[in-house]
Amino acid sequence: MNAPTHFDCRNVNALWCSVLAETLARLGVRDAVISPGSRSTPLTLALVRHPEIAAVPVLDERSAAFFALGLAKREGRPTVLVCTSGTAGANYYPAVIEAQESGVPLLVLTADRPPEMRACASGQTIDQQQLFGGHVNFFHELAVPEAGAAALRYLRQTVAHAVGRTLRPAGAVHLNAPFRDPLPPVDDGGDASEEAGKIDWNRFFAEVAVGGESEVNVAVPRLKTEVHGVIVAGPAQPADPAAYAAAVGEIARRLGWPVLADGLSPLRHYAAAVPQMVTCYDTILRNKGAAERLRPESVLCLGGWPTSKVLRAWLEAADAPTLLVSERPDNRDALHGRTRQVAVAWSALVAQLPVAGEPSAYERRWAADERTARAALDARLEAAPGWFEPKAAWLLARNLPAGTPWVIANSMPVRDVESVVPAGNRALRILCNRGANGIDGTLSTALGVAHGAGRPAVLLTGDLALLHDTNGFLLRPKLRGALTVVLINNRGGGIFGHLPVAQFDPPFEEFFATPQEADFGKLAAAYGVEHVVVRDGAHLTELVSVLPTSGIRVLEVKTDRRADAAGRKQLFAEVAAVLG
Repeated sequence: MNAPTHFDCRNVNALWCSVLAETLARLGVRDAVISPGSRSTPLTLALVRHPEIAAVPVLDERSAAFFALGLAKREGRPTVLVCTSGTAGANYYPAVIEAQESGVPLLVLTADRPPEMRACASGQTIDQQQLFGGHVNFFHELAVPEAGAAALRYLRQTVAHAVGRTLRPAGAVHLNAPFRDPLPPVDDGGDASEEAGKIDWNRFFAEVAVGGESEVNVAVPRLKTEVHGVIVAGPAQPADPAAYAAAVGEIARRLGWPVLADGLSPLRHYAAAVPQMVTCYDTILRNKGAAERLRPESVLCLGGWPTSKVLRAWLEAADAPTLLVSERPDNRDALHGRTRQVAVAWSALVAQLPVAGEPSAYERRWAADERTARAALDARLEAAPGWFEPKAAWLLARNLPAGTPWVIANSMPVRDVESVVPAGNRALRILCNRGANGIDGTLSTALGVAHGAGRPAVLLTGDLALLHDTNGFLLRPKLRGALTVVLINNRGGGIFGHLPVAQFDPPFEEFFATPQEADFGKLAAAYGVEHVVVRDGAHLTELVSVLPTSGIRVLEVKTDRRADAAGRKQLFAEVAAVLG
């Protein structure tokens, strides 16, 4: 039977990888990120040749891995990552950890030498078995390629299983792929073409599919609508943010409880779907009187806990019975409270909840404090003279075009988003590497989100996070789309100024704040990237209200790290004080 026209049957490696690529395509994989190398030649050629797979070459493996992470994060489907043998795969480690911790489907294919060429000082060879340890859902070393039908059926089934393991639960999977020479598709004197001609390829691929996801449906402990209860909606990056917001809104309506929505939850940008949303909880709970009168008697946590240390401390002090609902089976309760965790689909959760009556006095109390705190916070941010770091996040939330994918860097940007971003209905798509909370790969992740997104994306980042991943700019010629980088340049690590270690200087400034003197204008020019120094809030509003549709642009906001650390403390203290 004739093989598909894009198959290459000139040798066993080419046939093997043609079957691998076709299996991936049949399973819905559409993106492959590939770093250059020799041992991975058969994989690279097969993926590049496949008409349904878009392959992107990325020189730096660490950048490549985070770029693939961004693609998979935005699409909610597995992205394939390919590299050669040796230390190349080790550079994937940070992104693999992030994919596993944040539940992003990533399929890593590391090429390798065959077993007889290992542990004998052959070039570019390391032990790649279990390279990522416990940070993957599944590891398997593929067999050395063979051309027979039985071996190809094994390959087909194993690849299908691997793709399924990236999805249930979502995370990373590692396949190590050994190859003997010849690596290019030249005649190896074997019988690959003859064996391929014996196979009915339509029948061979007819049943290839990832099994349907089973909906987890367990009994949910009864939640009482008459108690002082709160819904804590943690960071969430669902494939369908609108549907997620609608489900949470229905949960809130049934229980009659306020929703404390994390800054990395889509809820803040679909406010019409969620009754009684609270966005200023971090500031409200700094007021001791408010924290006491709002003490909960029951807590429903959706997904995981927000970033706010103030909120976490308040929940720990309340020690209320807590139901933590997550679609992930691993332990998500970092507070170690009186918590019962259940894995249940949102639709099943809604169906098991009671229906509340009129809003309670407790719910109205939260609503009143939210209105007061929000008005005070917005007024102070509006009036803030010069550049004040949190104001950048506030302005972006209010002025980005509707539907913009918005990537948030860790450290101070994610905290500013949680503290100041108001509820709105702009349907902004919030994304962040919040699994391991690192700053590595921030730019490359954002470029992955932007690539092929169909609309311009925005990254809010600090200077150290951007400098940590400047090789991401090498992706500029390959980028299909646009990314605007809003860079908060306070010449160091601003978050450390909020930690107790800040009072120990020396060595604080040199070893924690890590001041830098990079010229971002010259850096951008080296990569052919547009660079603009932002004058003030009005200028930023003008620059982000309409976004460019192609290329990369850096908007640099220059701030004073020490002044902003003090300003944040003063701002939140003043707003908390207005609650009485």
